[in-house]
Amino acid sequence: MTLAAQHILIVGGGFSGMSAAIELRKLGAEVDLVEIDPGWRNYGAGISLGGATLRAFRQLGILDAFLEHGAAHDGVSLRLPNGAQVAELPTPRIAGPDVPGGGAIMRPVLGRLLADATRAAGTTVRLGCTFTSIEQDAEGVELSFTDGQRRRYDLVIGADGLYSKLRETLFPDAPKPRYTGQACWRAVVPRPPEIRNATMWIGPQVKPGVNPVSKTEMYLFLLEPRPVNEHVDPATFVDQLRGLLADFPAPELQAIRAGLGPTSQVVFRPLEALLMPRPWSKGRIVLIGDTVHATTPHLASGACIGIEDALVLAEEVGRHDRVEAALSAFEARRWERCRMVVENSARLGEIEIDGGDKEEHTGIMRNSLMALAQPI
Repeated sequence: MTLAAQHILIVGGGFSGMSAAIELRKLGAEVDLVEIDPGWRNYGAGISLGGATLRAFRQLGILDAFLEHGAAHDGVSLRLPNGAQVAELPTPRIAGPDVPGGGAIMRPVLGRLLADATRAAGTTVRLGCTFTSIEQDAEGVELSFTDGQRRRYDLVIGADGLYSKLRETLFPDAPKPRYTGQACWRAVVPRPPEIRNATMWIGPQVKPGVNPVSKTEMYLFLLEPRPVNEHVDPATFVDQLRGLLADFPAPELQAIRAGLGPTSQVVFRPLEALLMPRPWSKGRIVLIGDTVHATTPHLASGACIGIEDALVLAEEVGRHDRVEAALSAFEARRWERCRMVVENSARLGEIEIDGGDKEEHTGIMRNSLMALAQPI
């Protein structure tokens, strides 16, 4: 096989960067991955995943590990604040007839599964390291690193996230992350037997939900409108989350509220988004994942489209003998799908903030899930 690039560097060890390393190693490329965090940590509580993500896991070779350590199920239940169910969104089994249409897992657990697979694939991983300078010519890219090394590559992949140093270096005029006017609260809580799949309660402006992450645990998420992105004292997290749940008499939510206390681990995150216009590449350097299309969690697809970027990029590197052609084909395949996820997620957030049309909200979710079921 003739590859567009044989010596490849990945900057950033998040989900999309690790996925790119795994797939490119399958092609026989020599892959280095540098990650600035010496502990290679993934922060947060749970992460919801759709069928398209599980399909990607199957290709990556981590689906069985996910099913062992996470939770998989069919359908998304939509309920009123009092608990009455108003809709059940279907989640097609696009990963295969034997795999449920969605699921969830703890973020640190998924990070560990991908890190193990990245190393097992033969990737050279350098932790606590990033680039200090980058120069390219027609034949390659030369970088200096914080560990004192200087190396040359055929292709550099930027997967260093929402606040990407590589994006800022390559495209200094690119859009900056934008605060969306919503924040998300998360906590891991015990899973009662009656919670079998992802479930959301649709309030006028606040939307809580739960999703199983294992046989015994689920994670609570709650979207809240916040006009200003200001500091919130962590000492107030539990009390604020309890207050937000007070308006939802559904028994499941009240049981969660009663169980929140001083030892509860609550995560608070203002929601930011980014959609960088094309091009996503310059010469032999290409950006993927949150670096170019960070989205809010409304469609549970931010990780999905970043991981899919990695799969498609590897396919195009293996399909072409020139880097320019591979990157052009990659962008052409990815733009519309990623744009749809970012913009539809943003619209869902606007509807929630404004207390808008719930039928439009449900329709966008249904149509988006159907679009995500299509091949990549």
